[in-house]
Amino acid sequence: MNYYFNKTVNGTFEEVIEKVKKVLKEEGFGILTEIDIKETLKKKLDVDFKQYKILGACNPPFAYKALEAEDKIGTMLPCNVIVQEIGTEIIEVAAVNPMASMQAVDNKELHTIASEITSMLEVVIEKL
Repeated sequence: MNYYFNKTVNGTFEEVIEKVKKVLKEEGFGILTEIDIKETLKKKLDVDFKQYKILGACNPPFAYKALEAEDKIGTMLPCNVIVQEIGTEIIEVAAVNPMASMQAVDNKELHTIASEITSMLEVVIEKL
């Protein structure tokens, strides 16, 4: 089982970021965090890196269900979605596969929730 699913799309980096956020919202996800890796690496290490952002996506009802089923699951939240420039106007979007990350947790209720979130994130990637 792959730990992520991905898709390559054409467009500017900012256009793709906005589209990803829009599609995540359509599927019930909000963005809790947005980490600009390029900016962070420049500031902390003074290195140049490609455009690369990590979006911390959360679906509140499912996050609540997951936390109710397994109180330590917050160590694996939110669901990360990356957007990275791999060429001129060629952008890769990848989302974590919750089923892969939840394999280590022995909780049937949590696996059901992870399966639902996996399906939702797959729809996000397909819609891009």
